[in-house]
Amino acid sequence: MFADHAVIHVKAGAGGHGCVSFRREKYVPKGGPDGGNGGRGGDVIVVGDENTQTLLDFKSQHHWSAGHGFPGEGRDCTGADGKDFTLRLPPGTLIFNDATGELMLDLAPGQSHVIAKGGKGGFGNTHFKHALNQTPRNATPGEPGEEFTLRLELKLIADIGLVGMPNAGKSTLLSALTRAKPKIADYPFTTLAPQLGIAELDAERRLVIADIPGLIEGAAQGVGLGHDFLRHIERTRALVHLLDVAPLDGSDPAQNYEAIRKELAAYSTILAEKPEVIALNKMDLLPDDAARQEAVKKLRKDLRLGHDVEVVAISGATHAGIRPLLDACWRLTSAGRSPARSW
Repeated sequence: MFADHAVIHVKAGAGGHGCVSFRREKYVPKGGPDGGNGGRGGDVIVVGDENTQTLLDFKSQHHWSAGHGFPGEGRDCTGADGKDFTLRLPPGTLIFNDATGELMLDLAPGQSHVIAKGGKGGFGNTHFKHALNQTPRNATPGEPGEEFTLRLELKLIADIGLVGMPNAGKSTLLSALTRAKPKIADYPFTTLAPQLGIAELDAERRLVIADIPGLIEGAAQGVGLGHDFLRHIERTRALVHLLDVAPLDGSDPAQNYEAIRKELAAYSTILAEKPEVIALNKMDLLPDDAARQEAVKKLRKDLRLGHDVEVVAISGATHAGIRPLLDACWRLTSAGRSPARSW
């Protein structure tokens, strides 16, 4: 099950209380105070763990706490510190203070951050000893640890996001590009949650690809499944806009393209400006190469594409055109290279 949002409560440990104690030993008159300080409370730490991909663990358990510090003891013994608690979250998780709406952290891969600090330990009576007060009988309690109600929102981090209408063939393409095994069927909204896969071009080059649930007209306003997952596309560096060359509903590929572009722009200007490559899919359904070339030519004409805009003819089912598509994706995401298209 994919989970991309959760609300949890975190509480750091309280500091241990300081100790009131006096040295009592034979042959040591007026031994004086020897009460130790309390230990520090444990922190709640968040870590961007690349082996964690969803927030599922935080849907069922809502309270997470670090250990309290131990009280001080006699003989000037400081109490032990409380045990820190580590929350392992997927990279790309946005952590909000649910009470104020403040964004506290945008968690990066491998990042470690103290999200709730443990309380300081209290002072024992030794701390208060001075020339005018040689037998202090007071100590201070430990400070409480920080606690927050946090709202977690996950935005997947990927190089390439696959977008398109339902049944455009995104899941089939993901399985062709990577070793991912998404559910594939011939009905709309087969993909109910984003799927990730890794495409290896060679020993030194790889791409993380995200299959986003199919978008339909009105998605930016909450229609269909795609609205809940549009935010995942914001993390991608580039898009592959997948078009069905012969949609079962008889719709026009160019009109489908414009409809999805409209929804992306309505949701976020960030999405509208992402570089993309257009992939015309299911070319195996056309009878010959001449028909395939004509389909690409017609799409370019209908969308009024310039010569610098790349349209890759592919078939996710037969793997035709997969390598040229991967090369085009690499060019889009490689530093220092011009993207195939910017919006």
